[in-house]
Amino acid sequence: MATRISHSPEETFALGEQWGGEAQRGWVLGLSGDLGAGKTQLVKGLARGLGSAARVHSPTFTLLNEYTGGRLRLFHLDLYRLNSREEVIGAGLDDYLIQPDGVTVVEWVERWNSETKSWNGLTRLVHIETLSEWERRISYEDFGA
Repeated sequence: MATRISHSPEETFALGEQWGGEAQRGWVLGLSGDLGAGKTQLVKGLARGLGSAARVHSPTFTLLNEYTGGRLRLFHLDLYRLNSREEVIGAGLDDYLIQPDGVTVVEWVERWNSETKSWNGLTRLVHIETLSEWERRISYEDFGA
């Protein structure tokens, strides 16, 4: 597992931008961390790294936002309002979690697989921990990318 310390929202954005430049079709990135930890900031950078000029915002109330205009489509899911894998499937979101036609980023990924902690299908599992007002510890593990 790799760890980076971000000292500002701009550094978190830059890390996402770097990952967007590396991303390939079918990648699924799972994000976990408290509210306000910087998950959406990382996704904003990822979108920029994919070449999208879209205005990224958290899909908390819509569950899914799709961004185009880059070299790959970006599917941004937020599972905060769902409580189980069954609810994710019931909402029709499971197709975005298994070999998407683009890149999927899932905020609150633990809602997808909290029981088994089996991360089959994920390319990268990311945990963002708040250290101070601006600092974040970003730990991530890759799975067969």
